[in-house]
Amino acid sequence: ALRRPQGQGAPPAAAGLDSRGTPGDPAPPHSARGERSHCRLRKIARPAIGLNPRGSPCPHGECRRMTTAAGRASIPGKLIVVEGIDGSGKSTQIRLLERWLRYNGLDVFLTEWNSSDLVKEITSRGKKKANLTPTTFSLLHATDFADRYERNILPLLRAGYHVLADRYIYTAYARDVTRGCSPSWVRKIYRFALRPDLSFYFRTPIDIAIERMLVGRPRLKYYEAGMDLNLSRDPYESYRIFQSRIIEQYESMASRERFVVIDAARGIKEQQQAMREAVRALLPPRISRRAVMDLPHDGHDGAAAAAAAGEPRRKGGRGYV
Repeated sequence: ALRRPQGQGAPPAAAGLDSRGTPGDPAPPHSARGERSHCRLRKIARPAIGLNPRGSPCPHGECRRMTTAAGRASIPGKLIVVEGIDGSGKSTQIRLLERWLRYNGLDVFLTEWNSSDLVKEITSRGKKKANLTPTTFSLLHATDFADRYERNILPLLRAGYHVLADRYIYTAYARDVTRGCSPSWVRKIYRFALRPDLSFYFRTPIDIAIERMLVGRPRLKYYEAGMDLNLSRDPYESYRIFQSRIIEQYESMASRERFVVIDAARGIKEQQQAMREAVRALLPPRISRRAVMDLPHDGHDGAAAAAAAGEPRRKGGRGYV
């Protein structure tokens, strides 16, 4: 049998698991030789998590620095996120916000939940087979987020971009806890992530969200409806129960996480106006005083909002997402 030479570090752990098979740092372990350069040259998501495969802190302190107030102050970019249940209209609104910021001459990058090329295919296969446990689901999304955070979010914030996130770590807090994961465990997985400069929560009555989601859709997907939780045999009733529980999680976070609450039952124009007023406080004075792009025509049709944002209407009739 082959034995590892004495003093050599453990082999890289699977994504989201440490060397003992417990949830921890999805990053590769620090090596004795490459540890210092890894922390200095790649001050991004993996070292920022701050734990090696055995769960002990990185000895250089750089791994934790970015989550402190001083570390955040050293980043010139701004991080703005939107949260809410499916059908809240948050995706429509953040695309309108993206166009407005670009119109005002700012560098903008938009990132979406569960969109990492590294993880998307694996997650899709697991969903099709309907064999993902709540823990597996949580770890896959955490790996997806860590990959996007390392490759896009933090580097662009360092470069001075306004990074817009269509769902952030709060989505994991709400969904994973609803699926039965430990709240403290979920928060530890994402503790490397920076606190956003501005977090919008689109508060949506469940009936309105369901009506928007089901327009033109033949059926709900298995995990989307929360069928893995055995809430109901009827997918639509299961979806209602599942989304209602997610709303409860968001409501419990609203004050603690300093969400800017948007009434998603209001018109598209009113919601966008409220967002722009809140975002202006983050913009340089020379930008905030400039003439702004016209607001979209109001209405409750997702197609109108998509057209205003320059986006094609999504397949299945989902204008509000």
